[in-house]
Amino acid sequence: MSTTTDAEKVPLDKLAKIYRKIRDKKSALQAAFDTELAALDEQLDVLSSSMKDQMVEAGVTSVRTAEGTVILSTKTRYTVSDWEAFNTFIMQHEALYLLEKRVAQTNMATFLKENPETVIPTLNSNSEYSVSVRKPT
Repeated sequence: MSTTTDAEKVPLDKLAKIYRKIRDKKSALQAAFDTELAALDEQLDVLSSSMKDQMVEAGVTSVRTAEGTVILSTKTRYTVSDWEAFNTFIMQHEALYLLEKRVAQTNMATFLKENPETVIPTLNSNSEYSVSVRKPT
C-alpha cells in the first residue's frame, strides 16, 4: 500500500541514489563495528582461557570473587560425519526426536519446483517482495 500520490512520487533514480548512500554508510558502520567487536572478543577469549586454566588447575567449577562468580562448565556439541549412516541409525531406532524440527529452505524450494502438483500437508509458505539496488555500470 502506498501513502504517496502521483504528484508526490520521488523519481526512482533519486530514490536509488539515496538508498545506495544509506546502504554504503550502513556497511561502513557495520565494518567498523565488526572490527571493534572482534578485538573485544579476542580479549574476552584470552581472559576466559586464563580463568579456565586456573580453575582446571585448582580442580574447581566455581569461584566467588568480589567482582562476580566465575563458573566453569562443559558444553558438548554433536556433529555427524556420515549423514547416510546417521539417517539409517535414526530409522532403525525410530529416533526422529534426535533431529531438529525445521525445513531446509533451498531443498524445499527445489522439491516444490520439481513436484508442482504435490501438496504437502501443513506446509506453510510466506513470500514477500524485496528491493535491491545495484551500482550503475
